[in-house]
Amino acid sequence: MSFPKISDSMRLERLQPPTGVVNVVIDTDTYNEIDDQFAVVHALLSPEKLAVEALYATPFFNHRSTSPGAGMEMSYDEIVRLLDRLNLSADHLAFRGSNGFLTDYEHPYTSPAVDDLIERAMGTDDPLYVIAIGALTNIASAILIEPRII
Repeated sequence: MSFPKISDSMRLERLQPPTGVVNVVIDTDTYNEIDDQFAVVHALLSPEKLAVEALYATPFFNHRSTSPGAGMEMSYDEIVRLLDRLNLSADHLAFRGSNGFLTDYEHPYTSPAVDDLIERAMGTDDPLYVIAIGALTNIASAILIEPRII
């Protein structure tokens, strides 16, 4: 797999703290632990700093779920529940993610979250910040499918 190269100057530029409102998507396993719920709500209630464009449910698998896909579905439902409590519509904001974990570079997952991330990243010249607070399957899959989003 060949990934685009980023020049040192561009990398240093991108590492500078952003100013103004930052466009973000949040990739989260909200049902797994309580901290993700607080992070999502805090981001949504901070429009002076963050423009939350999308919330992506990530897979998780532990004693709280029966499979990675079940964990993702519970996280998606939790995102919808949080949005409902904030009187926000989940339409075009909440997306189901991957239903498993990557095993290699040749088999990325496709999902509404992966498709949306690719579309958003390719649709702007401005940086799109990805806040990753869950398994990186959605993000890694998006990069494997469309490396230009790097």
